Amino acid sequence: MYFLLRLLINAAALWIAIQLVDGIEHRGSWWSLLIVALVFGVLNANIRPLLKLLSLPVIILTLGLFIFVINALMLMLTGWISGLLDLGFYVAGFWDAFVGGLIISVVSFVLSLFTGVGKTKVHVETRELRS
Repeated sequence: MYFLLRLLINAAALWIAIQLVDGIEHRGSWWSLLIVALVFGVLNANIRPLLKLLSLPVIILTLGLFIFVINALMLMLTGWISGLLDLGFYVAGFWDAFVGGLIISVVSFVLSLFTGVGKTKVHVETRELRS
């Protein structure tokens, strides 16, 4: 259930970025947008942590602002892979990807708050010790 909800949140965030940024386009169906969201999620889960690790000194030097550049690169990579897969998702340039990444981050954060996706539940069990 978590995976499906996360996929829908990514798709909604991508859709809003498509509506608000002129340089981000999607010409296709909702199904292809869900596949684009899947590609975006897989890239963010696998490549983004590696990029963050490799650029850690730059992230520290810029007080974390370089993460926005990484977000833009992930969106541009998603556009490139989507072009290879003929999904109809295109990102025109870096600044469009930068603004789109900001929008996607904010929308994903807000939707995660409303759906409770980001919350982790901790269950602590106490047992009595018997002598």
